[in-house]
Amino acid sequence: MICGGKPPKKESLMTERAETVDVKEAGRGKYAVEISVGPNTFLADEPTEVGGNDLGPRPHEVLLAALGACTAMTLRMYADRKQIPLKNVHVHLSHHKLSAADCTDCVSKDGQVEEIFREITLEGDLDDATRARLLEIADKCPVHKTLTGEIKIRSKLIA
Repeated sequence: MICGGKPPKKESLMTERAETVDVKEAGRGKYAVEISVGPNTFLADEPTEVGGNDLGPRPHEVLLAALGACTAMTLRMYADRKQIPLKNVHVHLSHHKLSAADCTDCVSKDGQVEEIFREITLEGDLDDATRARLLEIADKCPVHKTLTGEIKIRSKLIA
């Protein structure tokens, strides 16, 4: 059963999903893949030092891009709706792994913990209270909520 919903139809786990992405090997090197999202297509790959051709972002970079894009879009939508004089949003992200033992605010105490740093630059005539509110809104972007919530990944072999 899918959390909070109906069980999936037998023919596919994704039949009722609105958001879908297709990924297939690109035939342009060992690791390059073609990612199709609606009418848009782009490549992802691994860097040359691990055997790829560096034809596109690495998978974790695609994940960071999704979070950054969602953050910027959410802030823009909120600012427009509230008529906040936000001129520009810049989101810089980085991904690291650290020892759980070195993380003072982590639930896990063993193994590795994934850590994402998100630095947000807001341009415009904004007071401190508005900046603080926009930082709160950044945490409400749907991708942030997905990454910080419970995630179930269900896999099924088709052929």
